Amino acid sequence: MSLTLQAMMDAANAAVERIDGARARQLVEEGAVLLDIRDAPELEKTGRAVGSHHVPRGMLEFRADPASPFHDPVLQKDRVIVIHCASGGRAALAGKLLKDMGYAQVFNMGGLNDWTVSGGALEEPIDQGM
Repeated sequence: MSLTLQAMMDAANAAVERIDGARARQLVEEGAVLLDIRDAPELEKTGRAVGSHHVPRGMLEFRADPASPFHDPVLQKDRVIVIHCASGGRAALAGKLLKDMGYAQVFNMGGLNDWTVSGGALEEPIDQGM
């Protein structure tokens, strides 16, 4: 039987705790990484949370594995990671992936809007000059 998106989402949502923006902000204040996994055009269009760290979803495995030549040293298995995307779906899948890779404390904040609704500050989108 083939794996379906619904099955993957169910497994991800069961494995990765969903938190609201206020809890995410608290964790970040305590030293967690706020990991933005959206694609670059999304960041250019909407901006990003102040202090967030960007790793596109398509590169997450390469950046998260310490044995990879593309490893991102911000990603440490003993550090709390709060992930967000645009609405929470990709963040859930990415969170499960990180847990499968040995990251112990991973949370899904949902989307960027969850950050702003809770009072989190944004860096403005890049001005495209148009």
